[in-house]
Amino acid sequence: MNNGQIYIHAMAMNSALGETKKKQIATLSGREPATMCLESGWLNDGKETVVGRVKGCLPEIEATFIHKNSRNNRLALSSLLQIKTQIERAIKQFGAERIAVIVGTSTSGISDGEIALAANFPDDYHYHQQEVGNLGQFVADYFAISGPTYTLSTACSSSGRVFLSAKRMLNAGLVDAVIVGGCDTLCKLTLNGFHGLEALSTTVCLPFSENRKGINIGEASAFMLLSKHKNDSGLALLGVGDSSDAHHISAPHPDGKGAIEAMQKALQEAQLSRDDIGYINAHGTATKLNDAMEAKAIYSVFADGVPVSSTKPLTGHTLGAASMVEALISCLVLTEKLDLPEQINDGCFDGSLAPICFVKKGQSLKYPAILSNSFAFGGNNISLIFGVCDV
Repeated sequence: MNNGQIYIHAMAMNSALGETKKKQIATLSGREPATMCLESGWLNDGKETVVGRVKGCLPEIEATFIHKNSRNNRLALSSLLQIKTQIERAIKQFGAERIAVIVGTSTSGISDGEIALAANFPDDYHYHQQEVGNLGQFVADYFAISGPTYTLSTACSSSGRVFLSAKRMLNAGLVDAVIVGGCDTLCKLTLNGFHGLEALSTTVCLPFSENRKGINIGEASAFMLLSKHKNDSGLALLGVGDSSDAHHISAPHPDGKGAIEAMQKALQEAQLSRDDIGYINAHGTATKLNDAMEAKAIYSVFADGVPVSSTKPLTGHTLGAASMVEALISCLVLTEKLDLPEQINDGCFDGSLAPICFVKKGQSLKYPAILSNSFAFGGNNISLIFGVCDV
């Protein structure tokens, strides 16, 4: 394994899996249902669609941050508060100027802008609330962090690319710790955009099924604290691979060219072979083109030797937060020794897809390294490998 690992010192999320680690584990283990639900009111033509909604109340943001008071930032705060102690400890240890904030989003505070537009822009609304960079600025301001701060927005790979940026910054010695994360909130703009592409499903999505009809959109926040200093658990980011094949503005390269490159680069950086990977968390959107491309790409690199599943039927596609949510799911499988997330569909696997190996019920992790894929519009691809190192 690569000796330059980046260690994960804290992590937390809030999604349709649940708002606490206990609930998330229960949902991943099948003991509690995910909060996926059929709703109306989102689509302009009046049709219904399934969304992955966060349940429960979100924390309030104090008046000091009035131009950063958006649902997206409140959702982010619901995760950040769970790791506040570890973040404050890092600030005390390294100094506020030696910590970076690198986050990803695609919607930011757009939902607040939609509400404000309908109400003729009330006095408490400011356009800054829906700027893409607002999320990163809020996190830095909330913790009074003065190190490098920025927000990435590369569609569905946004919060995956933060790991690449964080790793480069840590290896360059510019900072000692990085808060990485992603957050996206349900909004009409996104839902109607995907509906216009005829990509939304009116049932819980069915990745890799011959009956798949499209995606479910979800909302979520997920954050981690990274450092090159060893932790007690050994949980680490082992490798990152990226590519930009730029095949099409919304459709993936049919042969998975960029996806293959991203997975191969992640393996190379981690100094692992395909036989060292115990599970692949697929991008698995349940669209016709993505699933066909991803199955072909995975088979090209791993053949049928590694169990694969998509967790999007449990969370929805959380867009800019998806990479971080699925990274955190992968880390929970590693640290909590959970069974691999079962591939959820209707049992009618698409026989025209490359014959990859899907997770079976009750299957456990055979090798202590997990690869997680995220493939975005414009051919912006990211593959992450997580594992447990000797400490």
